[in-house]
Amino acid sequence: MTRVLVADDDNVVRDMLRRYLERDGHDVSTARDGNEALQLLDSERIDLAILDVMMPGPDGLEICRTLRERSGFRVLVILLTALTEEADRIAGLEVGADDYVTKPFSPRELTLRVRSVLRRGPTTSTDASTATVTSGGLVVSAAARSVTVNGRPVSLTNREFDLLLFLVTHADVVFSREELLKRVWQWDFGDLSTVTVHVKRLRSKLGDQHRVQTVWGRGYMWSGGPDAPG
Repeated sequence: MTRVLVADDDNVVRDMLRRYLERDGHDVSTARDGNEALQLLDSERIDLAILDVMMPGPDGLEICRTLRERSGFRVLVILLTALTEEADRIAGLEVGADDYVTKPFSPRELTLRVRSVLRRGPTTSTDASTATVTSGGLVVSAAARSVTVNGRPVSLTNREFDLLLFLVTHADVVFSREELLKRVWQWDFGDLSTVTVHVKRLRSKLGDQHRVQTVWGRGYMWSGGPDAPG
């Protein structure tokens, strides 16, 4: 049986989610704040944690960041957030969350998202290639998960790297934002603006070496292809 932790300072939210998730066949633990959540994560084997971004103590973002810095068993994370700003939602993805749900939400929808996240398992990098791919002055190493531009290291988040690797290994193919959410990050649900923001950040970080083109009305593609796959 899958073990799920629900951490939220709202009693109504905790109890409601516990009932829905138990009805869906999960073993559910609950926490009222970040400190209690960390205690449970340290003492129990939790498969998936649903964390409120605004709860007292270490908030959901801090706990997610802590979990991702640990080695060993990887806990899947869904963030609950009342924040509606795009940058705030992206912050959750950048600390390694597997999904996020914006309040107010349907408990049935969240139950379906739990199923989806559990089905695809821990988020991993796009395994399109283990080679090193060059494109102009850009060098992308899939094995090392590193990027350089004209010999200069470029720091990318995990999701930015996954998107770049996918695009450069599928050059000259147009993908819609819905397709990129699904194929790069295995998201069945998600805000399409997530893709837009990550594309903008890739362009900014790669500078003149980016070949991410917008195909209006259709999506994005990497133009020109790699020079020499390794």
